Amino acid sequence: MPTQTRADQGRYVSRLTRDTVALILAGGRGSRLYELTDWRAKPGVYFGGKLRIIDFPLSNCINSGVRRIGVATQYKAHSLIRHLVHGWTSFRSSDREFVEILPASQRTGDDWYLGTADAVFQNLDIIRTHSPRFVLILSGDHVYKMDYGTFLAFHAEKEADMTVCCIEVPVEEAAGQFGVMTVDENGRVIGFNEKPEHPAEIPGKEGYCLASMGNYIFNTEFLYEQVIRDADTPGSGHDFGNDIIPSIIDNYHVYAFPFRDPETGKQAYWRDVGTLDAYWEANMELVSVVPQLDLYDRNWPILTEQLQAPPAKFVFDTAERRGEATDSMVSAGCIISGANVKRSLIFSNCKIHSYTRIVDSLILPECEVLDGCTILNAIIDRGCVIPEGTEIGVDHDADRARGFRVTEGGRTVVTPGMLDQPLHHTR
Repeated sequence: MPTQTRADQGRYVSRLTRDTVALILAGGRGSRLYELTDWRAKPGVYFGGKLRIIDFPLSNCINSGVRRIGVATQYKAHSLIRHLVHGWTSFRSSDREFVEILPASQRTGDDWYLGTADAVFQNLDIIRTHSPRFVLILSGDHVYKMDYGTFLAFHAEKEADMTVCCIEVPVEEAAGQFGVMTVDENGRVIGFNEKPEHPAEIPGKEGYCLASMGNYIFNTEFLYEQVIRDADTPGSGHDFGNDIIPSIIDNYHVYAFPFRDPETGKQAYWRDVGTLDAYWEANMELVSVVPQLDLYDRNWPILTEQLQAPPAKFVFDTAERRGEATDSMVSAGCIISGANVKRSLIFSNCKIHSYTRIVDSLILPECEVLDGCTILNAIIDRGCVIPEGTEIGVDHDADRARGFRVTEGGRTVVTPGMLDQPLHHTR
């Protein structure tokens, strides 16, 4: 049998990606992000200075060659839909390349999306019009870079009915949070538990379990059969992890695809930014000298809506009043006016006024921090105007007394509502 060349492999993967429709499930609230998701869905939360979380699975699709994409939205979707319309829906709209928004619209009855499987079921007629060979189902609320072509090639080579993308996660981190699977020596899934309190460990790797990333590949006809069967099953929660995967692993070919760095073979970068502390930490990782997540990689760009904004500006340079930022990311449209910023991310169109000090903090878009403020270990939500002389993160008891949220990790969260500023300004 002739050896397959790398060029042949590339064409093989290319054929697979062209025969795939991706459906990104972006309807989740993200309740553990508390006030950050009071007015936006978790996939619409800001990340990395100028991005939103949804930009990661969307960019992964485009970079992988999967260019027929639907985004299923539900919970408080206006901010997310606005971002998709402005930044994504004009992408080469045709039968072969598109990004379509699929809001919950009671297409099959009187209910909104009842679960992940039901979100697919309610859009089967749309998927059918594109006649894909495979359907790639993706979670819309994780931060990572991944070539889905390799994922599809694995699925095809295993002749699988369904493939689940997985990562190794510490048991204590996975407990009650992730779907956990057991696999045989060939990678076939032989057990699956959704968010168990006591996850099964990986044999030979004490303290770690194999967790689902919420990314799946289905052969299309098999997907149709399973979500229709599930829709007709009384008492089902209509969820892939709770209902469909446990019901098919005994009788069908379901495989686990390990998500690894293609160069090192080690665990690849992936973050579930589902808590305020995890969200803060994932953002703060980006200001290190060589972060695990490289946003400057031109070979795998993370795309987003490009705001028309001027370059960031730093003004004043005296001993007591210097506009500067070190070990930080400062986005377009920002003015650092005689303020000191350290180890922080200043998102687009922020104004930081004189004699202010910001350390280890996230300042989300369109905030204004007036003179003489001190902000430490904080998350400041979009549109906040921080009054002159305000201290945040200096005294946690004082923060709580003002109505701010202090996380278990000691980060202070401030939103416009907490400052008695218009709630609906936060998008």
